[in-house]
Amino acid sequence: MTAVMNQTASREFSRIHGVGSFRPDVIVTNDDVCQWIDSSDEWIQQRTGIVTRARADADTSLLDMAEGAARSALASAGIEASQIGAVIVATVTFPYATPSAASALADRIGATPAPAFDISAACAGYCYGVAQADALVRSGMAEYVLVVGAEKLSDVIDNHERTISFLLGDGAGAVIVGPSDIPGISPSVWGSDGSRWNAIGMTHSQLDLRDAVLQAESSPDGTALVAGTEAQLWPTLRQDGQTVFRWAVWEMAKVAKLALEKAGITAEDLVAFIPHQANMRIIDEMVKQLKVPEKVVVARDIATSGNTSAASIPMAMDNMLKENPELSGGLALQIGFGAGLVFGAQVVVLP
Repeated sequence: MTAVMNQTASREFSRIHGVGSFRPDVIVTNDDVCQWIDSSDEWIQQRTGIVTRARADADTSLLDMAEGAARSALASAGIEASQIGAVIVATVTFPYATPSAASALADRIGATPAPAFDISAACAGYCYGVAQADALVRSGMAEYVLVVGAEKLSDVIDNHERTISFLLGDGAGAVIVGPSDIPGISPSVWGSDGSRWNAIGMTHSQLDLRDAVLQAESSPDGTALVAGTEAQLWPTLRQDGQTVFRWAVWEMAKVAKLALEKAGITAEDLVAFIPHQANMRIIDEMVKQLKVPEKVVVARDIATSGNTSAASIPMAMDNMLKENPELSGGLALQIGFGAGLVFGAQVVVLP
């Protein structure tokens, strides 16, 4: 007779227990940005809604910011790092392809030997992480999961180009997902559209940089080629702004509506709307298309933080709850979208 093996016992519900963030100290104004590109404070505010963005100094790493956000989220949730059953870091700017930022973060905060892994889903990375944390908790694979969105985008920008770099800031946000007696995270709506893979991305690959170095080493004067082309070859971000804007405004509103439908609620039931902080005009247009009532608090963290990719939603959530603590326990729709192109959304009960 075949032996009957044990299987992990599942849980019915999960929720976000705590949220935290880390904001770097260097404030970059629109006037600062206009030293590098031909623009103005008025134009940038009108087109993006950004007034300032925070960027980390040379001594502050992505892991430093992730650790700050993680410790803040742990304190908010009232749990110890030793209780964490998995660590997920969403980022596209950790400077090592391997090992992961998550494994280093787990060690820093004392969550070892929790499984740890990174997600590369750009501005949707945090929502991808929440979807996976929800599944891990409800499947019984982990009691508490730390989800961090962390970016040091200042490492991968070219201040002299104007498609995306002037939008970007640095920072980290984190949440703790754990068991719940009531539904706390709705079914996630997530996906991708690789036909628009080139809409947002890097100018070069690591292989391009390697090949340039090898070519320079074999040239007669050695390092001349590298010295002359380093700025051009170092991979930096670019985007097709019009393509991304149209996709975000029209297609992501459909995703947001589907997330509400899967949650079994309407926009009238929300207390907060926390979209990825990509552009104030995108946020405003989504509010219109979703018919978000005026009573709903809409995250507009982009005004002072800029676009922080995977970090933007948890950073905005943390700031929103500090300014509006009465929102705790209410329903919020969160949606992330970005390079890939990828998207993710779910309704959550605010911690």
